[in-house]
Amino acid sequence: MSFTPAQVARARWALLGGNFAIACGVMAPSGALNDIARSMAVTVPVAGQMGTVGAVVLALGAPLLAAWVAGFDRRRLLVFWLVWFGLGHLASALMPNFVSLVLLRTLALLGAAVFTPQAGAAIGVMTPAASRSGAIAFVFLGWSFASVIGLPITAYVAETFGWRATFAFVGVLSLLAAAAVWRALPDGVRPPPMSAASWRSVFTHPLLMTVVAVTTLAGASQFTLYLYLAPYLRQVLGLTPAEMAAMFFWFGGIGLAASLVVTRQIDRLGPTRMVTVTLSLMACTYALWPLGGSGWLLALVMVPWALGGFGSQSSQHARLSALAPAWAPALMALNSAAIYVGQAIGAAVGGALIATSGYTLLSWAALIMVGIALAASLWAARRGSVQVAA
Repeated sequence: MSFTPAQVARARWALLGGNFAIACGVMAPSGALNDIARSMAVTVPVAGQMGTVGAVVLALGAPLLAAWVAGFDRRRLLVFWLVWFGLGHLASALMPNFVSLVLLRTLALLGAAVFTPQAGAAIGVMTPAASRSGAIAFVFLGWSFASVIGLPITAYVAETFGWRATFAFVGVLSLLAAAAVWRALPDGVRPPPMSAASWRSVFTHPLLMTVVAVTTLAGASQFTLYLYLAPYLRQVLGLTPAEMAAMFFWFGGIGLAASLVVTRQIDRLGPTRMVTVTLSLMACTYALWPLGGSGWLLALVMVPWALGGFGSQSSQHARLSALAPAWAPALMALNSAAIYVGQAIGAAVGGALIATSGYTLLSWAALIMVGIALAASLWAARRGSVQVAA
């Protein structure tokens, strides 16, 4: 089935908006962690494990749900899971204790496990091969927009009005995004289903699994620091809520600009080389992190991370899709699962380090993980020049 340029353009923007809503929900605890810990009477490391629990469930759910939903029309599928995500966050805002909040939000996050990879697979089906990497990177700009707009807003709302207002905001935003996807996406967007043999081939292919592992390690390095950034800014640097929001805005704004560059250049440079660039930039910030002893110094230190961190995930999605186009839905689901595994590892490592030694070792743990990711990525690049057969 062919799609007109106008249909593709509308779909790109609607799916970007859906990813924006999803990302705001996934990132919400990062900005709301202080108030969640305070209002629920738990420590910051314990509150941070909300990310660990949700990420583990998402990591398991993304590939399993991808296999289950393979035959569904993507318009109805994506709208359903956006509505699920939105209603789940609205209900989470009403939870009376930490355990019920974690359980309900974890169920709500299943919407993220389905939407993000299947949005990438859907736009891949609708777009010609020559511009497919750029189209996939474009819909993932929603995550960058969430960082530059959504995260500063949710962080400020949480610090000013409380985390419940933040979760309610995510819920309403997701329902609006669902309406936009329903209006924009045409019927008949169905990536080809994969056989059980194809799934086994994906799981046993050393090159593809190495690339997926790069995503896990890169995500773990980021969330070791990122999930605990708000407490770090408040407790270590002593920033006010407005200054914290400005820091998130600064970080996200640079990341958004870099993501726009990635979207425009990835088809020319190639996703594999783009991954090398983004991971190297992240490593620069982690190595320089101890120099950020004040708000403005840390803002400078975070620039390389902002330049590379947001584009790394979309580049990995595009990289896997380019390696094995016929397996793109499965690979994007696995790559999304890898992101969530990375979040779980980062949340657990960061929480353990804070509990035992404070915030001083977070950046060094992140540097070790991204260094391993870069080495694995370069190894895969030397062996990934031949496209994987379907």
